[in-house]
Amino acid sequence: MPTDAETACFEAGIKFGTLYHQFTGTPVDHDSAPGLEHAMEEAIENQPYCTNASVTIREDRLDEAIDPAVGYTELQGPLLDAGITVEYEGITVHTRMELEEGYPRMRVESVERE
Repeated sequence: MPTDAETACFEAGIKFGTLYHQFTGTPVDHDSAPGLEHAMEEAIENQPYCTNASVTIREDRLDEAIDPAVGYTELQGPLLDAGITVEYEGITVHTRMELEEGYPRMRVESVERE
C-alpha cells in the first residue's frame, strides 16, 4: 500500500502529465501566450488535490521558436516553466518543471507533512 506522501507525489505526476501532453502542439504567439498560461493553470487546478498551478511561457524562448513565415509556433515543453502544488491527506508536495540541459525536467522540490 502506498504511503500518503507517495500518493501525493503520484498525483503531482499525473498533473504534470496532463499539463505537458494535453497542451503541447497548441498554436501560440506573444498575444495568445498569457491566455494559454491562464487556461493551463485553470485546467490543472481543476484536478483533485491540486491547490496551485503556475505556468509561464518563456517569452525569450518563444521569440526563438516563432516561425516568422506564419507568426506563431506550436507549444513545446522547452517553452514552459511550471509549478504545481498538491495537497493530499496532510501532505503537501511542491513540484517544478524547468528547462535543464535542453530538456523540460519535472521534479519534486519538497514533500511536507502538516
